[in-house]
Amino acid sequence: MNAIELLVQTLQATQQYLSDTLVDFTDADMLVRPVPGANHAAWQLTHLIASEVQMVKMVVPNAVMPALDADLLRKTEKAAAATLNSPADFPSKAELLALFAQVRQAAIASVKTLSESDLDKLTGFAHSPNVGQFLALLNGHTVMHLGQFQVIRRKLGKPILF
Repeated sequence: MNAIELLVQTLQATQQYLSDTLVDFTDADMLVRPVPGANHAAWQLTHLIASEVQMVKMVVPNAVMPALDADLLRKTEKAAAATLNSPADFPSKAELLALFAQVRQAAIASVKTLSESDLDKLTGFAHSPNVGQFLALLNGHTVMHLGQFQVIRRKLGKPILF
């Protein structure tokens, strides 16, 4: 397995973990905050979608990522995180998961356009100085939010998954 294949495999795995984690959430569950001021799952999933589009475009030349609605992007702003609580504020869980899948598949397709040597190209970011490290952040970012979703699962009394 080469580095491109490893990135693709881990992107696929974290997409599956995310789907498995949210499988039994209702649309109402998606809006539950584990504690006051914490982000609910609907905001976090919207944030993951918007971040992934932006991140891939930053380091993959000619990446073809889905265009996101400006209203959806406004909902990912930090100020919106604490104030949006209505089911009308976000797409349904099914719609968000479908959009995440579309974005993740576009990210995977973009990664597959790269060569191994492309992964060594410099990004200019201290936290992830090359393209390979930067793209690995897609998985780390998803996993970080998976941990937050697990806390929401506990609050809702749902079974422990992992």
